[in-house]
Amino acid sequence: MADSTADLVILGGGSGGYACALRAAELGMAVVLVEKDKLGGTCLHRGCIPTKALLHAAEVADAARDGDQIGVKSSLAGIDMAGVNSYKDGVVGRLYKGLQGLVSSRGITYVEGSGTFVGPNAVEVNGQRYTGRHVVLGTGSYAKSLPGLEIGGRIITSDQALTLDHVPDRVVVLGGGVIGVEFASVWRSFGAQVTVVEALPRLVPNEDEFASKQLERAFRRRKITAKTGVKFTGAKQTDDSVTVTLESGESLEADLLLVAVGRGPNTAGHGYEEAGVTMDRGFVITDERWRTNLPGVYAVGDIVPGLQLAHRGFQQGIFVAEDIAGLNPATFDDSGIPRVTYCEPEVASVGLTEAQARERYGEVQTLTYDLAGNGKSQILRTSGAVKLVKAGADGTPGPVVGVHMVGARVGELIGEAQLIYNWDAYAEDVAPLIHAHPTQTEALGEAHLALAGKPLHTHG
Repeated sequence: MADSTADLVILGGGSGGYACALRAAELGMAVVLVEKDKLGGTCLHRGCIPTKALLHAAEVADAARDGDQIGVKSSLAGIDMAGVNSYKDGVVGRLYKGLQGLVSSRGITYVEGSGTFVGPNAVEVNGQRYTGRHVVLGTGSYAKSLPGLEIGGRIITSDQALTLDHVPDRVVVLGGGVIGVEFASVWRSFGAQVTVVEALPRLVPNEDEFASKQLERAFRRRKITAKTGVKFTGAKQTDDSVTVTLESGESLEADLLLVAVGRGPNTAGHGYEEAGVTMDRGFVITDERWRTNLPGVYAVGDIVPGLQLAHRGFQQGIFVAEDIAGLNPATFDDSGIPRVTYCEPEVASVGLTEAQARERYGEVQTLTYDLAGNGKSQILRTSGAVKLVKAGADGTPGPVVGVHMVGARVGELIGEAQLIYNWDAYAEDVAPLIHAHPTQTEALGEAHLALAGKPLHTHG
């Protein structure tokens, strides 16, 4: 078997892997990047980018349908899924071409093929062995299903949902997490009847309870049915429909069943366990600097327990490259990573939920600012709110440890919110900052003004 050596060999060209490769090459390392599918991984091809393109098309559909409410004579004639998919694929294609150019311009050796990690410090692919002073594992994730639930026909995951050539009339979405509510939102905007089934007591169960209630209220207004706290028991399909049965005894008939029960680590068949990498339920276990138990071997992205977010993978990849280069970068934890669910309305948060904050600090103070008082939100005709969670009881000093927002476009506010959390800011630090008017960022400013004891555009 032929062998070649490099400073760094990376198995997986998704968000974490390619970010690590780009930064490492920038720092002067010889880098080999191995990817079995397409550079960019799930995020670019089957996740973040194509789903958000669909969500933008859904936003345009809603705007066309509701134009007369703001004096614009418009109507929605229908959804051309061929056109929607062409738009979506065009966005993905342009980003993919740009990423390929970036990798090529940095002098990275890009290897196409399914790689196997061979301890202690090599990856084998297509009969070639690539040995590195350091190895980074970043093989991403896959769409999970449930035991006994076979994917095929009218039972699909997000992978198949992204390539549908039609809008289904009736859809059941199994799972009320991020993926489930985003697709529910898209299909409702496209005109489908949508029912979301979630076994836990509320939608987006990893978010603050406030956000779940706001989203459930908004979904009811949009006539999206949410059945929470009820378990799925089975599904049977015919040529014409699929029937979903619930533990409550209820049956739901639909044209499609979307299985959106989360994503699992894509680690099987890559040689990790055989090489002695410490694993837990398929995940690769690392320390706070993303080092595995094997010397010189790191892991990043969705195969590491924690938030499965592309921007988490990006940052981990950059961190690992700088760590290997001896730059001693500052580590970070998941609570400081911004989280956005891009349904309508959007849900955005950073830091701790109120429940988590009470567990950590004992007493906390919360403040909720309704978007009804925000001029730009009124212009956008969105409802929602901003909730702040402060460490310490009312009247005592303490940093803001959680920011939770629901409303149209609130994902665009999360940049400032993450600075507030990650810099341990107090409400008194944020209150004097000037926010442009009229913008939704003012809602963050108003919330901090109120928490600091000097409310302006608030009642009561």
